Amino acid sequence: MPVESVSIRRREPLAEGQSFGAAGAYERIDGVVVFAVNPANPANASIVDLEYAPVDAAGRVRFAADFTLVAPVEQDRGNGRLIVEAVNRGRRRTVTFFNRGPTPDIDSDAIPVGDGFLMRHGYAILSIGWQWDVYRSDALMGLDAPEIRIDGQPVTGQCSVEIRPNVRETTRLLANRAHRPYPVANLDDAGAVLLVQEWEDGPHRTIPRSEWRFARDTADGIMDSDEHIYMASGFEPGKIYYAIYTAARPVVVGCGMLAIREAATWMRHPSANNPSQGFERIYGHGVSQTGRLLRTMVYCGLNVDEDGQPAFDGLLPHVAGARRGEFNHRFAQPSCQSAPGFGHQFPFADNELTDPLTERTDGLLNRLRQLDAAPKIIYTNSAAEYWRGDACLAHIDGTGRYDLEPAPETRHYLFAGTQHLPGAPDLMDGVGPDGSTGRHPYNAVDYIPLLRAALVNLDRWVSDGVEPPASQHPRLDDGTAISQDAYLEAAGNVPGRASPDAARLWRIREVDLGTNAPQGIGRYPAIEGREYAHLAPAADADGNDRAGIRLPDLTVPVGTHTGWNLRHPDTGAPEQLMSMQGSTHWFAATAAQRQASNDPRPALAERYASRDDYAAQAKAAAESLAKQGYLLDEDVPTVAASCLERYDCAANGG
Repeated sequence: MPVESVSIRRREPLAEGQSFGAAGAYERIDGVVVFAVNPANPANASIVDLEYAPVDAAGRVRFAADFTLVAPVEQDRGNGRLIVEAVNRGRRRTVTFFNRGPTPDIDSDAIPVGDGFLMRHGYAILSIGWQWDVYRSDALMGLDAPEIRIDGQPVTGQCSVEIRPNVRETTRLLANRAHRPYPVANLDDAGAVLLVQEWEDGPHRTIPRSEWRFARDTADGIMDSDEHIYMASGFEPGKIYYAIYTAARPVVVGCGMLAIREAATWMRHPSANNPSQGFERIYGHGVSQTGRLLRTMVYCGLNVDEDGQPAFDGLLPHVAGARRGEFNHRFAQPSCQSAPGFGHQFPFADNELTDPLTERTDGLLNRLRQLDAAPKIIYTNSAAEYWRGDACLAHIDGTGRYDLEPAPETRHYLFAGTQHLPGAPDLMDGVGPDGSTGRHPYNAVDYIPLLRAALVNLDRWVSDGVEPPASQHPRLDDGTAISQDAYLEAAGNVPGRASPDAARLWRIREVDLGTNAPQGIGRYPAIEGREYAHLAPAADADGNDRAGIRLPDLTVPVGTHTGWNLRHPDTGAPEQLMSMQGSTHWFAATAAQRQASNDPRPALAERYASRDDYAAQAKAAAESLAKQGYLLDEDVPTVAASCLERYDCAANGG
């Protein structure tokens, strides 16, 4: 087994020893696991540059990852199921996410248990660090990845860093977000380039080399730095920059995927190194970045361990859209999501398909099907991933002409009318995930009950062979998938709502990364070609999504809920989409208020006889979803109460 050693640094009761029904009390175990993998094993063949990593005396590549295990103290009282969480940018979130708990402060390593959903159902959760560029701390989990050496010599190569400022700054870290950068090999590199574009899909302009340098602004003046870029005139908010330079010290980024796979294998069976008793079923969970990571693992065939055994029984990639990411190439930056690159390439869908643009034939599940190791997968997305331009490619062909045949191993669910992360009335303003702010109030719909049902349905599918309810997503054959342009043309008049510039919508294009791209070595800037289809869910008369799993917020609505928002003028480019956030625009409370604002949408008083009438309709709509299998019976009261909270917000004018 590739797990060589385990060191435990903390073991303590979870939630001060609180008991969770039949599962009893839980404990939390934190530590570090050391892996040693065989670079010649066929199970590891898809990992880029693994053959260039240092090896130990046994010829194995070593790396170490942080882990946290949350499990019943008396494991026999649990359900025998383990969720392996690929942590998002170092942060433990699975427990808080499913349990509808409060998000901890960025510097906190707390695990709020919320309403205890996962614990009450007996699940154990293993959070595993996998990302090489996380600045590790008690709050942030990461991985020690091996540095690449070719013939014993250090390696350099081309690196591209995307910079998206929301305020004017003169200094930026050469990394995506606040992660560890690849250092500049030569501060005076004459071949280094700084490009800027006005919008996501706009043309590049080169900024003269004389206007910027590899340096940082400090209290002692401008100082040279191999980890920063400095421009005296400042990086302008709303614009998109690409710093392209010769970087040093690349690591085997794909070891992060091996850590996740081997963590699942480690936990399955009892052993001297395993702090648990083993688990009957193991499921992988990832959100956003790590949902795309799971999709990448599927494509790379990484569900078979070094002994030829499947690692995961099922996967739950959430809000990943149809893309993959920077998880397995030289100089990869795992947090990068929007820059055109390896993660934007075909294939996008499960089944084998010939790409109409590149004429390549491939499918996400091809390798795992050949290995007879394809897990059951439930993909869940919000409407924001459709407005990002890629989610439709998971189930519609690249030119947008026809719906794809579904894969028997998977389900695809759109959580209609939602944004990237769950919303609530008290989360409708503030700073978004990328540091920008929204022009409109953020989406207030909470989709977590749908995700909880997806998890339980996945377990039933794997364990008992009970088929989950049918996929629910926009389709061409019923008119619920339309172009984003068509959506905007048909969008009703919602008072106070501005629309994005249709010419500046996000989209996915052919990406040419050079002749060495098949070996995981990119050439930058990437050359983009023809565009793939970018379709969105069609809207009903209220402006709410017609396709997908429609919560009562959409079937008995109190407002218009979208998967898109615009950037606030204060953060630049107010005509452009804001990353990940949607919007909510409440209906007027009365007909008089509606008429005063020229709102064509019927008011609350014109739709519902009273608050009690609305409550009854919302509960009935939730019960209908539960009968269809998209919602758990236990969550019907939760959904009904959440809808009533939003009704009150709308009735009181927001």
